[in-house]
Amino acid sequence: MGVENLLVNVPDLDDVRIRSINLNWRGPTVTLRVDLPSVPGSAPQKWTEAGMDTVQCQLQFLAVENISLTDWNPPSVGRIEMSPWGGENRIRVVAEGRGVALRFDCSESVRVGHVSAFRIRADGSDNGPHLFASRIDARRHTFLPPTDEKTFYER
Repeated sequence: MGVENLLVNVPDLDDVRIRSINLNWRGPTVTLRVDLPSVPGSAPQKWTEAGMDTVQCQLQFLAVENISLTDWNPPSVGRIEMSPWGGENRIRVVAEGRGVALRFDCSESVRVGHVSAFRIRADGSDNGPHLFASRIDARRHTFLPPTDEKTFYER
């Protein structure tokens, strides 16, 4: 199943757990690794059969400017809002909540990638097995790779 079919009905980005923020000067880009507040109804059956109860993905924002990060204490839970801002094809992104205060302006194109499902641990961690939607990710990973894995966290 392709990512485009999985996330047809993306839930509101309220009460998302923001696990990481990656700032990259190329682009420049901001990538957020988030747990969605609920499993989409279009999730693969193998995910539910395996007892996976959380869907995680990366949201990559391009051509970022005017960034402000005034609070970061992960993992944080908050709301991500995107609204038109400052001209044609631009949006303002605001992520606010317990442990996060982030805002920036960027291109209205948002890339969604590295979609996976996992069973959240009692302590809230995501370090157990992951089932990835992408065939490439599924071949390469059964767990989240370390944060220095550039092909996973920067592309």
